[in-house]
Amino acid sequence: MKRREFITLVGGAAAWPLAAREQQPALPVMGVFHAGAFEPRAHLVAVFRQTLSEAGYVDGRNVSIEYRWAQDQFDRLPELAADLVYRRVAVIITPGSTEAALAAKAATDTIPIVFSVGADPVRLGLVGSLNRPGGNATGMSYFSQELGPKRLGLLSELMPGRADIVVLVNPKSPIADAAIKDMQEAATVAGQQISVLHVSNNQEIYAAFPVIAQKRAPALLIITDVLFTSRRVQLVTLATRYAIPAIYTSREFTEIGGLMSYGANLSEIWRQAGIYAARILKGAKPADLPVVQPTKFDFVINLATAKALGIDVSPTLLARADEVIE
Repeated sequence: MKRREFITLVGGAAAWPLAAREQQPALPVMGVFHAGAFEPRAHLVAVFRQTLSEAGYVDGRNVSIEYRWAQDQFDRLPELAADLVYRRVAVIITPGSTEAALAAKAATDTIPIVFSVGADPVRLGLVGSLNRPGGNATGMSYFSQELGPKRLGLLSELMPGRADIVVLVNPKSPIADAAIKDMQEAATVAGQQISVLHVSNNQEIYAAFPVIAQKRAPALLIITDVLFTSRRVQLVTLATRYAIPAIYTSREFTEIGGLMSYGANLSEIWRQAGIYAARILKGAKPADLPVVQPTKFDFVINLATAKALGIDVSPTLLARADEVIE
């Protein structure tokens, strides 16, 4: 070996430890954890990433985002939550997924959790109170469960005195029993008869609609659930095929042909999740961040669908809508 080659080799070897010491530290990892699937929520993930960017965090530059999607298979949630805990992520975000929030909370009492749930997070055991969460979790409660009676009223107003209303619910949802109880109490007060139909997968959704269509002047009300949001194209298509008037939980349904929707704005839910996730990365403690509640809910009517179904929407109902799709 020539002397110059030997010196170069030794010098290079001596420089390796210094180069290693000068490498950038590992990026903080955020875990986005959801009971549903990515494809129906791609636009919401984009909102979340944009919100992080506005707060100074860009995936791959100064933060790393790990996604865990259960694909509507709730039995996978404990395994996916445990994986994020094993990865020692800096924060777990569960926007719009009560099931994922509960699984994350069961998996860790130290890693910060940012949730968005449709029921009371105190009653779910996620926080001690709304103003002072007190533990490792905080986020947004959009109380979609409590909006069920409001949706029932809107559907009854659309079809006064002639609707046989079917309530579609996923029995695997952690809020199913409470939501049904609220709906039954509201129906009793309003003098309205309802029937509850349980579906928990794709095949059962298909099988439900011929049953609903056999009712007298049927109408359909969807209880908030990850499965139904994932399967919104299927639900709207079947409701159209069987000419069943339905009210849904978010504008994502009416934008693709659903008749009516009333609920929180999903983009705002994911935006708020991004705001709180960024604040936690900057040092805020979940215990000190109050649970956010929306101050406005979107009421959307698809007038084109109403006309196709032969339904006359009253001017009063149209005037109350936040948006009318022609």
